[in-house]
Amino acid sequence: MTQKQKNSQSSPSGEVVKKAKNVAKQKVEAGSLTQVQVLLDEKDGALNFALRQFTMEEGGGMPLHTNTVEHEQYVLRGKGRVVVGKTVHEVKAGDVLYIPAGTPHSYEVLQAPFEFLCVVPNTIDELKILNNQC
Repeated sequence: MTQKQKNSQSSPSGEVVKKAKNVAKQKVEAGSLTQVQVLLDEKDGALNFALRQFTMEEGGGMPLHTNTVEHEQYVLRGKGRVVVGKTVHEVKAGDVLYIPAGTPHSYEVLQAPFEFLCVVPNTIDELKILNNQC
């Protein structure tokens, strides 16, 4: 059995089930004390969207930036300050966010770990840093 088979199960009809804890975490270079796990994407047969989980530790965050794709997010735990456009939001577990493509946004951890799911279209995304401070 390969490592991929151990981490996920797929069926002949195409669905995939896997344990999120077994998906490798990658450092987010643009952020501070921030990691991402790509839970599902086109490699899993998800042709339209990618599902990612972000984890930000104490003192972590992402500077003000834009993306060329929209974001749909669900906060799993912790608390964060999220700037979307010119509005500051304090979010916690159970909150949802929609960030339109091209809208400046940033993240700051208020209570760690700050974790959220983020769904984005499976298209090329261009991230542009507007302010290097997290």
